[in-house]
Formats: sequence, C-alpha cells, structure tokens
Amino acid sequence: MGDTSNKGVALVTGADGGMGRIHTRELAKAGYEVIMACIDTDAARPEMEEIQRETGGTFHLMRVDLGDLSDIVRFADEVKNRFPSLQILLNNAGVLPSHSKTSVNNVEYIMAVNYLGHFTLTNLLHPIMGQGTRIVSMISLAYSLGKITPDTFKPKTQKEYNRFVAYGSSKLALYYFMLDASEAWKDEGICFNVSDPNIVDTGIIRMDNIVVDKLCDWFFRPLINTPEQGAANMLTAAINPEYQNVTGKIFKNCKVVEPKRRFQNNVKERKLLRELTLQILADNNIAL
Repeated sequence: MGDTSNKGVALVTGADGGMGRIHTRELAKAGYEVIMACIDTDAARPEMEEIQRETGGTFHLMRVDLGDLSDIVRFADEVKNRFPSLQILLNNAGVLPSHSKTSVNNVEYIMAVNYLGHFTLTNLLHPIMGQGTRIVSMISLAYSLGKITPDTFKPKTQKEYNRFVAYGSSKLALYYFMLDASEAWKDEGICFNVSDPNIVDTGIIRMDNIVVDKLCDWFFRPLINTPEQGAANMLTAAINPEYQNVTGKIFKNCKVVEPKRRFQNNVKERKLLRELTLQILADNNIAL
C-alpha cells in the first residue's frame, strides 16, 4: 500500500503506457491523487484497476486526444473545473508512427502529439499551478537529431517522412519549451524540467517489420533500460525532495544535467518555434 497522506493532484499523460503505468503507480504510492490522461479509457481501465488494487490510491481516468487541439481545450477545462490545483504534471505520452500521419488540425502527427499537444495542455493548466508545482516533460536522446524549421509542423508525404527526424524534432521542441517556460514561470515557484530516460524497452520501439522486430526482441531489448529504469528519471524530477527547487534542467540517469549551450543559446530556433506554435493556436482560435 502507498502513502495514505494526500499530497495533492498529479496528472500523467499516456498513463497506461510502458513508463506511464510506472509513473502512475509510484505517484499513488507517494500519496498523490492521480489523473490518468489517456486516449483510450476502455483500454486503460484494467491498468487503473490493477494499480488501484496494488496501491489503494485515488485515480481519475480521463480521456484526451493530444493530437486534437479542440479536445485538449475540452479536457483542460474539465480538469480545471474538477480540481482547484495541480501539484505535478508529467508530459509522458509520445508516439512514433512508422508511416506519415497528419493530425485533425493539419499538423504533422508526431509534432502534434508529442510537442504541440503537451505545449497547449501545459499552458491551459497553468492557472491551477503555483508554488511547488513540478512539470516534467519526456524528451529523448533523439532530440539531438531534431531541428526546427519553417516546415517542422507541415504534413509530410510518405516520401518526405523520416520518423526519427520528426520524433527528434518533437523532443527538441519540448526541450525548448521547457527552457522558455522555466524562465517565465520561475518567480511563480513552478519548476519545469525534462527527463531523458535513454533507450527504453517499451512498445514505441517498433519497425513494423516482423523479422527486424523479432531480432530486436531477441538481441536489442535485453541490453536497453527497462521501463522501471526509464521511469525513474521522471519520478526523480517529480517527487524527490532533493530537487524540489530545481528548474530548467535535464534529468538523466536520475541526476541533474545542465542544458547544452548549443541548444540553450539557439535563440533563432527557439524564437521560430514560439512563432510557429502560437500561429497554429491562433489559427485554431486558442488563446493562452
């Protein structure tokens, strides 16, 4: 059974996924009431019930499609109506489709879900955050492959599509968002960091080739981090008392790492990302 004290409310996106389940379980054990934000609540319900039996915690299973801006607005409004404050936000969910996809808002799908959805949700929930709130976004070592260009959000043909570049760009965008918001919200006592879990054995690592995937299962997965090892980074940033005032950093191997200067000082890319992001939100009549 977990900590019976109520330390407040935590929200986890993709709460029923590989690392998401662990984040949810450990937050409950630590005494938090957990909002499990999932795209398929029917599929997530058995996971929630299992974690509930294990921890005795309080959970709220709520649906959100991070690839649909209007649904994010609806979800954020529901959260704000039901919960007066938010102590922890884990932007954990992520996608890595093998084929080109476009969101309902005409945005390249990986960028829509991994970055734009979390950017919008985090900003919409800002009014119920305050002193002591901790936000952690999941990035990846793939961010070093990313780049922000005027075409970053534009839908791609299958020929143009490179899922690893798109994935890296979405994680780089989350990294830039963290750098901007940690600066802007520091005086409010809100701590915003990112977690790099290294390569983790979750369902996102699939090549959609039965032979390659089987070889990966046999020879590659045993060598990489388990979901528990990957989740430990985000949990360290979110609930370890030692880091309660740390903001604007990367958590890797459960330790604080300073942002690399070539990204932190890339004023041009950070400015371009902000402009492109706000333009998409304006086009969809979303004001932050």
